[in-house]
Amino acid sequence: MDTVLRLTNVNKSFGEHHVLHDVSFKAGRGELIGYIGPNGSGKSTTVKLMLGILGGYTGTIEVFGKNIEEDLVSYKRKIGYVPEILSLYESLTGEEYISFLSSVYELSNWRGRMEELAEIFQINDALTTRISGYSKGMKQKIAIIGSLIHNPDILFLDEPLNGMDTNSVAVFKEVLKTLTKQGKTIFYSSHIMEVVEQMSSRVILLKDGAVIADSTVEELKNNSRGSSMEEIFNDLTGFTKGHDLAAKFVDTLTGGETIEDEK
Repeated sequence: MDTVLRLTNVNKSFGEHHVLHDVSFKAGRGELIGYIGPNGSGKSTTVKLMLGILGGYTGTIEVFGKNIEEDLVSYKRKIGYVPEILSLYESLTGEEYISFLSSVYELSNWRGRMEELAEIFQINDALTTRISGYSKGMKQKIAIIGSLIHNPDILFLDEPLNGMDTNSVAVFKEVLKTLTKQGKTIFYSSHIMEVVEQMSSRVILLKDGAVIADSTVEELKNNSRGSSMEEIFNDLTGFTKGHDLAAKFVDTLTGGETIEDEK
């Protein structure tokens, strides 16, 4: 399998806070990688480093065999990104937003592609409406279209299904499967373990800024006490207090009283 992305001993600090510790992994063509970890584990920082948004790290990040620091512009034409927290130009219409992104990528055939993608996502009637008037799901869809309009080779997705309706989620899952079959590499970050389990050909798990697992879902199941990705995640990250914390939460709300007590 061709390696399209490689991180070698990547470290990143913010002041005295050491966020990433010798992070190393590689991604091959056609892989959908579930990139997971607890909040604060360094997932977003890693992605922003790979995107070239953040710098000031040690180690190397290579895309298609080239160090990204040696070419900070041209490799970005090959990547797409949907962040967890969208930052769209909401004063623009959907069409104007896609037109702007297409001009950045110097695309000439963007309009037909945009209209077809918008029709599939059932937002073609909203393309001439300002994004500020979109629902959360519609904003998510226009962000996805914007991330794909230039047909990137590597796609970074951070909670991409937020706010989307069930039918669109089903369509988008099939889109991702088809893209990987065509040789695209996808980094998929989510806290919804069921989706990660369904979609991923490989899972990379970060904890406290270090990679603690890098294997297929089946391998994780064979080497863990959990039978689902949620159980495996809790096992590997050492989280065993879920039941007790939930009971404490409810006790706090009810003052320790139960329905039977009130009767």
